Amino acid sequence: MLAAHLLDKQSIPVLPRRLNRNVQAYITLYGLDMPFVDPRDLPKKKIDNITLVDTQSMVSVKGIHKGTKVKIIDHHPPKESLPEDWALTYESTGAAVTILVEALQEKAVKLSMPQATLMLLGIYEDTGGLTYSGTNERDLRAAAYLISKGANLQIAGDFLNHPLSLEQQSIYDALRESVETHDIHGFTVMISCGDAKKSNEELSSIAHKLRDSLELDALIMLIETKSGVQLVARTTTDNIDAGRLAKHFGGGGHNRASAALIRERNLKEIYEELVSELNDIVQPAVTVTEIMSRGPQTISPATQVEKVAELMQRYGYEGYPVVENGIVVGLLTRRAVDRTLGHKLKLKAKDIMEAGSASVLPTASIEMLQEVMLESGWGQVPVVDPENGEVIGIVTRTDLIKTMTPQKKNNGFTNLAHKLEASLLPERLGLLKIIAETAEKQRNSFYMVGGFVRDLILGRPSNDFDLVVEGDAIALGSALAEKFGGRVVLHKRFRTAKWQMGDICESLAKALSEQYGGEFDHKLIPDSIDLITARREFYTEPTVLPTVESGSIKLDLHRRDFTINTLALRLDGQHYGDMSDHWGGLADLKAGIVRVLHSLSFIDDPTRILRAVRFEKRFDFQIEERTLELIDRALPLLGKLSGDRLRHELNIILEEDNREQIISRLGELGVLQAIHPSLRFEGKWMSAVTQILTVGSIQEWGLPEKTKTYQTSTAFGYLYWLVKSKKDLDAIIDKLRIPGWLANDIKTVIELEKKLAGKTKAKKSEMTAMFEEASDFALFSLFQISRRKWIKDAVFAYIN
Repeated sequence: MLAAHLLDKQSIPVLPRRLNRNVQAYITLYGLDMPFVDPRDLPKKKIDNITLVDTQSMVSVKGIHKGTKVKIIDHHPPKESLPEDWALTYESTGAAVTILVEALQEKAVKLSMPQATLMLLGIYEDTGGLTYSGTNERDLRAAAYLISKGANLQIAGDFLNHPLSLEQQSIYDALRESVETHDIHGFTVMISCGDAKKSNEELSSIAHKLRDSLELDALIMLIETKSGVQLVARTTTDNIDAGRLAKHFGGGGHNRASAALIRERNLKEIYEELVSELNDIVQPAVTVTEIMSRGPQTISPATQVEKVAELMQRYGYEGYPVVENGIVVGLLTRRAVDRTLGHKLKLKAKDIMEAGSASVLPTASIEMLQEVMLESGWGQVPVVDPENGEVIGIVTRTDLIKTMTPQKKNNGFTNLAHKLEASLLPERLGLLKIIAETAEKQRNSFYMVGGFVRDLILGRPSNDFDLVVEGDAIALGSALAEKFGGRVVLHKRFRTAKWQMGDICESLAKALSEQYGGEFDHKLIPDSIDLITARREFYTEPTVLPTVESGSIKLDLHRRDFTINTLALRLDGQHYGDMSDHWGGLADLKAGIVRVLHSLSFIDDPTRILRAVRFEKRFDFQIEERTLELIDRALPLLGKLSGDRLRHELNIILEEDNREQIISRLGELGVLQAIHPSLRFEGKWMSAVTQILTVGSIQEWGLPEKTKTYQTSTAFGYLYWLVKSKKDLDAIIDKLRIPGWLANDIKTVIELEKKLAGKTKAKKSEMTAMFEEASDFALFSLFQISRRKWIKDAVFAYIN
């Protein structure tokens, strides 16, 4: 109210008829610096404008008439019953005063210490000392601004923790004595009833004190007063919405603090209705079934330790449940396996496992799981079927930590449906929708994954995407071909299906138009689309292609290279547009970090080293320190990679706009030398390439965009780079498996430069004889690379 007055000093800030004791004490002490007016002292005039702050309920004030305009400034969601002619300013902040402090800051309104402290108290009171989940960065910034303007933290602390009066203490004691405990969906809800009909004291301070003195998830007080039964609710978890509870009884408030005055009903009736309503108000906590990994692998007590080590290397698991006759009898950890192998002992799982039968049911709460982990010391706990005791899943310490770590809500990325629809061509979007609908009919989850989702969030979307089915991609592809036509090409080893649509684009465009309305251009429908079954991979040895098995979307994302590429966008049914972030990709994306997903990633596939640098420079990110360490350790493996795999990565790099920075960084990290000791690079080389390509030289020379199977610009990048490198050229060409035609052109440019170096007055016929053996691409490259004017002139004259 003070802030609203400071923004409009012609307005009169009218005190409520009843104030909390700490507010009353503050105004008594600092009232001289405050403009507040008692409602009894208002001038007897018509009131033309009323501003309500932190409430949407009209107060009773003399002077209000039909023409009175009402404005609301609030952070509570708008009530449905608000009159249409009321003006509402609604902002989703933790405290209402935050909205007004931002306006004060913008207008540079001067504040005294008592004024700034009062507003700071408002923020602290509304946000539970900046701890309620509705608190956001705006509240913190507003608090910081008030402190910078003189708000006194010591004074604020004194009034936030104001002692109870003797009368309040008496009510507090009675309420504490009458507390009843209810266990609802795993939460402790305490209800206390009391009588304060002879008291005029405010009750919220009592609620704060009582809540803080008890171990609970929610406190609900029902207190008989002169005006009716006062309900006061305080909660410590988002699973119990105090505001929703108060709304049911005609009141309101936040999800953590609320109140309602219930008139003309007796206490017993209200109590019974409250207990009944709580079953709906209290939302079940996250259960084990929501975070566990299904279909876990188990081992028997007789499994050899060497076999367990092989499984751990293959799947990357840190522990295996040991099961005998369907019953969990122990856990075997990687540490125990490594120590056994280190001592070269020939033992079985039963010899080194941690004996025990720790397990949880899928319906167990997170708190129960935490208790089991603490008591057993197990970091991987089996989840068992309540009927037969069979192991149906496993939940890890990492799963628990991720669940218990509060995730920021409403971060703008929970659902990306709007971004998706705004970024894709209608033809591509329509195609995705018919695939998603078919997947839903098969009861399969359907996702877009990886780079597309990353780029969508970064605001640079493309029309190329990877599609993953949590189920059977081959069955999905076959169903699509049966319904819409086309042909399906299967790759059974990797469980993928390519739906080829080249012959049905026109009929498919017509089907899309009939199903979704509008016009669809058949020329913009791709000739084919790949459907991939969610899978997990393991490498039998470094640098070779992986072996594949079916898996969940979580495991499928875990096989990817970097966290920023582990984001998935679900497209089927009611989940359309929902983003999955199992491995922390969104946080790293926001922080601008390239982080490898697991420690053996570069060992499994050293080409990821080149990708890490490419992403770092493409997005102007930073490779984090641990990832740099792992890159350094894996450098020797680059020499074992096939030339085709290396060249594929280099091709992509040479097509990047910032190829110069990428290759420079590769040299800085020792990657080029690891590929071949004589492969070197100087930044000015790619600068020259970029400059030549930028001025459109390729087009001026009439060269095609593609030379053989390469983009002409990419081929020129290779040629310029290797011509300048010179040393051990044949060995580098052989290592990178440079195509024969390009290798010949590289050597031709070097030979022509060498032959013509001293022939400033060579005959035209002699030059013509040399040039006739060279391709147009080689001559273009010679013209661009040579620093000798007579060579440039000769090539130009010959070409023209």
